[in-house]
Amino acid sequence: MSEKGNDKNFVSEHGDLENETSQSRRDFLTKAAACTACVGAIAAAAPLFSSMAPDAGVNAVSSVEVDISSMKAGDVKVVMWRGKPVVVRRRTEQEIEAAKSTNLAELRDPQSDAERVMPGKEEWLVVVSVCTHLGCVPISGKGEYGGWFCPCHGSHYDTSGRIRKGPAPNNLIVPEYAFVNEKTIKIG
Repeated sequence: MSEKGNDKNFVSEHGDLENETSQSRRDFLTKAAACTACVGAIAAAAPLFSSMAPDAGVNAVSSVEVDISSMKAGDVKVVMWRGKPVVVRRRTEQEIEAAKSTNLAELRDPQSDAERVMPGKEEWLVVVSVCTHLGCVPISGKGEYGGWFCPCHGSHYDTSGRIRKGPAPNNLIVPEYAFVNEKTIKIG
């Protein structure tokens, strides 16, 4: 009987030990699975968050300098700024006069020519060449008003980049710019 009693004690001692080992294994596996799930969730979310950040090219071109020294009246230069085409246009006297003589009451987005150019530098017009309707790129020097024409939906802009006809709701955007000197404009 003593042998059987010892066996029972041995089994009950080891049974408890097995239960403790099973419990600690279960706890370890649960914690390991939870950690793995957290790491997986972070790894899955990282590309989502990084896709919301500006493109490296956009950050690199937060400002751009444009050489205007060789531009004559009527010339147009297109540069990329923040991923968008920006037109620098040296307007002719006729284009300036047409822009100044426009009746503001006729405009959908009333803005005088003086509000769109720098004082004393009226011959230079700088606009983001993206149609304000659906983001198309209008053609410079075309349209009924000699400014821009968006062939996608028929928006016409004048020589000051103001919407005159078509579905576009607003004028072409004038970005922040400054004259560094007589030969250079800095956009941005």
